[in-house]
Amino acid sequence: MLAEPLTPVQDTPRTGAPLLEMRGIRKSFSGVAALDGIDLVVHAGECVGLCGENGAGKSTMMKVLSAVYPYGTWEGQILWEGRELRANSIRDTEAAGIVIIHQELMLVPQLSVAENIFLGREPTRHGQIDFDAMNAQSQVLLRRLRMGHINPAEPVSHYGGGEQQLIEIARALAKNARLLILDEPSSSLSRSEIDTLLSLIRDLKESGVACVYISHKLDEVAAIADSVTVIRDGRFIGSAPMSGLSPREIIRMMVGREMTNLYPREPHEIGDVVFEARHVTAFSRHDRSRKRVDDVSFSVRRGEIVGIAGLVGAGRTELVSSVFGSYPGEHTAEIYIEGRKCAIRSPRDAVKAGICMVPEDRKAHGIVPGMAVGHNMTMATLPQFARHGVLDVDSEGRAIDHDIAAMRIRTASPALAISNLSGGNQQKAVISRMLMPKPRVLILDEPTRGVDVGAKYEIYRLIYELARDGVAIIMVSSELPEVLGISDRVLVIGEGRLRGDFTNDGLTQEQVLSAAIGADTSDAHPAQTAGQL
Repeated sequence: MLAEPLTPVQDTPRTGAPLLEMRGIRKSFSGVAALDGIDLVVHAGECVGLCGENGAGKSTMMKVLSAVYPYGTWEGQILWEGRELRANSIRDTEAAGIVIIHQELMLVPQLSVAENIFLGREPTRHGQIDFDAMNAQSQVLLRRLRMGHINPAEPVSHYGGGEQQLIEIARALAKNARLLILDEPSSSLSRSEIDTLLSLIRDLKESGVACVYISHKLDEVAAIADSVTVIRDGRFIGSAPMSGLSPREIIRMMVGREMTNLYPREPHEIGDVVFEARHVTAFSRHDRSRKRVDDVSFSVRRGEIVGIAGLVGAGRTELVSSVFGSYPGEHTAEIYIEGRKCAIRSPRDAVKAGICMVPEDRKAHGIVPGMAVGHNMTMATLPQFARHGVLDVDSEGRAIDHDIAAMRIRTASPALAISNLSGGNQQKAVISRMLMPKPRVLILDEPTRGVDVGAKYEIYRLIYELARDGVAIIMVSSELPEVLGISDRVLVIGEGRLRGDFTNDGLTQEQVLSAAIGADTSDAHPAQTAGQL
């Protein structure tokens, strides 16, 4: 049931003139309003959490602010230090001190850390790049960010995702950023890397740098933000001090309704074993002597939801991609569907056998960015829309329209390039594509990564609907509350091995983590099976 509309709250925890004001921002595409009267206020040294569902307009709002959409292509007013900002390019906004760090890192892996930090602004001497000066200046920035262990002369590819995220921040500071916009900065970070990131943002705030922190992870918003601004369907809903809000209230503002249970567990019947994977082994692409998956066997029953948990690098994605035939390195696996052995050499073989998979990396492996939303949804099943070898466009269109409505995909048109959709709506389109072949087994690798709470709830409901219809579900997730909230059974992977196979009846995060790190869990849970190593 919808909650009563909220009256926008304009309080802020800071006094004095704002560093940034966005007033009544409006932006339309083909007559469809993406932003309809958005306001945002940020003070120096303040972190504002920007929250909203996928498709609410957050990315469009930041593209207006950073002049991806230049002045004149939108209505309203942007004030920077009290003066109107009429930026025509990203170069203009960066010159003012507004720098955005995107969810997908913009680093060049082959270049050194220093070359990435100063890309396009390299110090020169006698007409040539002064590498000594560039490395020295980079080292100063890295030490400021408590990253003195990083060698600025080494390729950025030598460092992990968390360190690369901090290198992006170093690059922003090299541009003399006074307002840092972070778009889902922790989506691919471990817990310890997230803690480092939040600590760094606190240091930046102390030095007067302002931040806009865009995230669906409300625990992070609560930990770092001084105030929260919420938008919904392109409209300004409210802005208030973080100290006066609870995560539940933020969710209510985001989705326009109460959500008393984020994990809507629904009854569903579990049948006989429909899927078996035996002796799954996968070798590192870069080191043949190292096993990423080491002789793992498991089964899934009809209508059962099996969650796969484990620490970062445990081998979860390598396991499911080997099963699906998409792992790029050497791998072996025996796959059985309803007792019949299937030769899975490629994703095409897997789909024919009734196994479909939604990949972890939506951008790299899930979508074709320049292709229309509708064509992204049907490209795996085009033969079923063909008549005598000719595509039946009307039949395809009806299927697309049906799935857009069923999945609640927010798009102005099925013909719109999928890259124009928010991450959550892209994810729904990818899931829709994998449901069109009507799989018996559906693998979901991080299905809610970068997805807001409202869209997560819809994906969870869809998972239960599929389970009720008898589909066997395998779900990989880095979020333990999600694994425990959705799964009937939990497999725990550690260092490529199966370390636990638990019935999810009173299972706790502590028990799962104990199995993941290889601690003694002999008394951890009465439903532990012999599958644990």
